[in-house]
Amino acid sequence: MTVLAVILSFVLLLITTLHVYWGIGGIWPGTDQATCARAVVGFRDIDEMPSSFASFAVAACLALATLWPLALAGVFATPFPREGLAATALMIGLVFLGRGIAGFTPWWRRLTPEQPFARLDQSLYSPLCLLIGLGFVILSTSEFPA
Repeated sequence: MTVLAVILSFVLLLITTLHVYWGIGGIWPGTDQATCARAVVGFRDIDEMPSSFASFAVAACLALATLWPLALAGVFATPFPREGLAATALMIGLVFLGRGIAGFTPWWRRLTPEQPFARLDQSLYSPLCLLIGLGFVILSTSEFPA
């Protein structure tokens, strides 16, 4: 399970890094604000990236989520009891599972119809959220050595 925790944390670290990059004005995978927003945000008629504050807020949440699998696996000392870490990991997992499931609903498609986001969401973003969510659920229900 420690391997799963490390892989999960690494993936989340990469996603955190992307949000920090966007927060400081990065435009990849687009060529400007509009094409980047249409690729990674996807809301109808979007023509610029969300604010730096929004990007950094998401990055902060992701950074905390990055630490959770490692704490649960006992990779570093934490004052929190294992049961609390596991319950929180389960909640984080449910958030990611919810986002992953939402990406396949007609409601979400109506909210985020811009291309290439819609295509990337169904082929990459939503499946990745489902895998991350599943990873958290597995970790939260597994038994690590005390």
